[in-house]
Amino acid sequence: MSMSLDASEGPSAERPWLAVTAVGLATFSIVTTEMLPVGLLTPIADTLGISAGTASLTISLPALLAALFAPLVVIASGGMDRRRILCGLLGLLVIANIASALAPSLGWMLSARVLVGFCMGGIWAIAGGLAARLVPGHAVGLATSIIFGGVAAASVLGVPLGALIGEFAGWRWAFASMALFSGLVLALHLGVIPALPAVGSATVRQFLEQLGNPKLQVGLILTLLMVASHFMAFTFVRPLLISVSGFDPYWIGAMLFAYGIAGMVGNFLAGIVAARTTARTLTAISLGLLLTPVLFLTAGGSHMGGAAVMLLWGLAYGGVSVGLMTWMMRAAPRAVEIAAALYVGAFNVGIALGSWTGGQVADGLGLAGNLWLACGLAAAALLLTLADGLREQQAKTSDRRTFSDPG
Repeated sequence: MSMSLDASEGPSAERPWLAVTAVGLATFSIVTTEMLPVGLLTPIADTLGISAGTASLTISLPALLAALFAPLVVIASGGMDRRRILCGLLGLLVIANIASALAPSLGWMLSARVLVGFCMGGIWAIAGGLAARLVPGHAVGLATSIIFGGVAAASVLGVPLGALIGEFAGWRWAFASMALFSGLVLALHLGVIPALPAVGSATVRQFLEQLGNPKLQVGLILTLLMVASHFMAFTFVRPLLISVSGFDPYWIGAMLFAYGIAGMVGNFLAGIVAARTTARTLTAISLGLLLTPVLFLTAGGSHMGGAAVMLLWGLAYGGVSVGLMTWMMRAAPRAVEIAAALYVGAFNVGIALGSWTGGQVADGLGLAGNLWLACGLAAAALLLTLADGLREQQAKTSDRRTFSDPG
């Protein structure tokens, strides 16, 4: 059963680390584009004559559509060279940003954001498992960290810079700047990404087969639990810092910047460690996501306590993307694109469910009730990683006994 991206093919790039960096810039571009409205929601709403709640569709719509488009892109791409797909998606991202910058109405803007969702699903599904095709095996962990480092970098640099451009030049120029940047990333891809021919083509049947893969099933459940837990709480990080930790509003940006820096550190640590011991890495991350809401409730009632919790939070969540993707690649080493597409779908469903459920719980039970529920989801993820690790250890012990005593 050969799939469209086989990790056993080995590196194919003449300048592998430049190619890896280019893919990392692609993830930076798509995540920055995805999250750009976060810092521009009010001016977008004012210009288009809509409420802030309606304007939030510019964030939730592409996230949900990415969950649908990720497997569709992999299936529809068939045997097409993955370099061409990436470049094509980056070209569409340029168009989506230009269309957003020119949007005269909500309908136009949402149409552009639908295109962003298509690009998100495709780029993540293709880029997520490219490390093994670009660098030698011993460097896959670091290369995967660089590729997923685009997520943390988008939070630390991309979204704040977009908000800054929007403040001084208007929100349309923020999208126009992102269109220019995405165009430069496309040019870099054309120059340094090698040909990445498909080994085969994914089918609906093969997707269904992988859904029956027990190890992949565990990874998808972990993705839903971890991501939903995080976004259930993180959606309300501003009111938490203000009402619980007592920060003035003008400190929120600094706290989020510190969180983002910690996230970048967590991303690279997890990428390196997960390559050697994936289960233990995800166990540590789950524990960090469990401790975050508990510490907010017990020790976050001061500036120092709130700042310390934010650093722990960034460190823990920063490793989620690369840790889970490493799990997926190991669960389906000969079906990496399918695993990545399913992972992208679960990840974005987790974002949507976590944010929506968090809103409902916060309205009904307050911020404390929301944090306890987030804690419960993280605890479930921790128990699942521990149970899976125990099961694997028992299987290894049984295999050793069988080998030493063949009967």
